[in-house]
Amino acid sequence: MTSEITLFVNPTAGGGRGARAARTAAAALRDAGFHVSTVTGDGPEDALSRARSAVEEGTGALIAVGGDGMANLALQAVVGTGTPFGLVAAGTGNDFARALGMPLREPATSGRMIADALKSGRSRDVDLGRIGDRWFGAVLASGFDSRVNDRGNRMRAPLGRFKYDVAMVAELAAFRPLPYRITLDGGAVREVEATLVAVGNGPSYGGGMRICPGADLTDGLFDITVVGECSRATLLRVFPRVYKGTHVDHPVVTVMRATSVELAAEDVTGYADGEYVGPLPLTATCVPGAVRVVGP
Repeated sequence: MTSEITLFVNPTAGGGRGARAARTAAAALRDAGFHVSTVTGDGPEDALSRARSAVEEGTGALIAVGGDGMANLALQAVVGTGTPFGLVAAGTGNDFARALGMPLREPATSGRMIADALKSGRSRDVDLGRIGDRWFGAVLASGFDSRVNDRGNRMRAPLGRFKYDVAMVAELAAFRPLPYRITLDGGAVREVEATLVAVGNGPSYGGGMRICPGADLTDGLFDITVVGECSRATLLRVFPRVYKGTHVDHPVVTVMRATSVELAAEDVTGYADGEYVGPLPLTATCVPGAVRVVGP
């Protein structure tokens, strides 16, 4: 394996933690004998183009430094290439890092862990979700949670994560269950009234909310969590349980498993790994062993 590896960096991740984490991780990798190049970009498209160029030129690994958005962007560059993917979690959510078992906001430890894996040839192939030509590692969200994202993204103030708390309160005030049409593995269409539908390749989103607690990155299946029709009061009682994953025991919650799922609903958008995908209907497919990961 070549000793030339690439850090793919979002310097603004986590309010500037990304740049600091990149320097720390790079030092750990260089101490282990690797030659490290750094790739950023003027916006996501330019950054992805530069990452793809590094992969095409034969980098020994592409290591994303940042949050779920940066991890998601890096996945677009490495899928199908055989180039190992590593992740130094330095963002706000870090849910794909959680699924991979990587340390959170410990760039020196992450750098040493990745270096050791690269030297020893320790890697594993994990599943990814695919929506058209887009790939995701953790969760495709739709419904109440995606509407919170929509509202938060439109807001100019307040800044930071607090605006999503404000957006959640506003969405609760306007909350109504949504009529969904769900098709699993090309079977019969299921028509349900749902608060939200989450398609999990990994178990969590939103910074540790275990919306699909049984999801496994290596089983070739999605876990699809459907929070059914319920009142605001029930939603407020059930939703906090998502941090432990115990919400799935509530009668309004159903979990299904499938290799592909089509979601259709009016005026609902989908977000994968926290990134906007587009309006429903959307079809997601679980692709086994889609990316080679170095780490634990």
